[in-house]
Amino acid sequence: MELSMEEKPITIDETVKSRFCEIIEGFSKAKILVIGDFILDEFIWGDVNRISPEAPVPIVNVKEQSFMPGGSLNVASNIQCLKGEVFPCGVLGRDLYGRMLVREIRKEGIHTGGIVYDKERPTTLKTRIIAHSQQVVRFDRESIIPITEQDAKQIVDFVASKIQDIDVVIIEDYGKGLITKELLQDVIKIAKEQNKKIVVDPKEKHFSYYEGVTVITPNHHEAIGSVKDNETQKFSIKEVGERLLKQLSCEGVLVTLGKDGMALFEKNGDVTKINAASQEVYDVAGAGDTVVSVFALALAAGADMKEAAMLSNLAAGIVVAKVGVAVCKPEELLNTVMNGSTV
Repeated sequence: MELSMEEKPITIDETVKSRFCEIIEGFSKAKILVIGDFILDEFIWGDVNRISPEAPVPIVNVKEQSFMPGGSLNVASNIQCLKGEVFPCGVLGRDLYGRMLVREIRKEGIHTGGIVYDKERPTTLKTRIIAHSQQVVRFDRESIIPITEQDAKQIVDFVASKIQDIDVVIIEDYGKGLITKELLQDVIKIAKEQNKKIVVDPKEKHFSYYEGVTVITPNHHEAIGSVKDNETQKFSIKEVGERLLKQLSCEGVLVTLGKDGMALFEKNGDVTKINAASQEVYDVAGAGDTVVSVFALALAAGADMKEAAMLSNLAAGIVVAKVGVAVCKPEELLNTVMNGSTV
């Protein structure tokens, strides 16, 4: 897939800055429902001074260990940090990691009413080993079997109870078993009946589930994988966006292109290329979560899709310049807007 699109940078003049500041200030009134896989992120921090004599691998001298909400809960953390009100909904095991995850999100003041407990299902744990500001290795402990019908019913019931009070629904699909076709059909139906926008951070193998959502935010690998039938097919980014719009009958497709920025495709035919905001990239972990969080908050605050995409691009530029799964603060985003000139 050809990632480049010939388009001039978008100028952020004083009028645009004023509008962006207005949208960011509106985040505090936004109410977002997040449905997706709950994950506990573990970070082990240390130094590497030698290689193991047993195998050609670095020996990490551990200095610190930390835990934070991950998966769809990192999206919730981003929204909470940006002053939005968030209602995460997902499944946890009745185990140590589940209890630790609940403790962490309560520390952040995030609502816990959408948690469904399943004693037969382990809580997903992702462990990252970080040495000298670089991720050395990651290992996952998880079950990716689909959730039970009983768990799905509790989620649908929670969505139905909250739908009138929220502005936007986010679907965060990490492929850990929570997002099923049947669950999404019920959620999309409920949201559409109340004219609520649905923003999806997708999993490639589940693209057929997302038909009828408002906006989907795949990275370029997910986007190309969802439209090609074999390895020999080649598409331009424009062809991919147009195919996804038609395939999913959605209003917008926001494809993240890594160092090449983003491309927004809208149902009305508009195509907007947005250049990457960050010049220094230390860690891309969590950048997609930041994009979908800010995009949804901006829509809830009255932004159109172009404005939402530009703000989410600026926010992503902030978090990739940080080490680890990071969040963006309102003052950081405001400062970036005020000091920027183009995207």
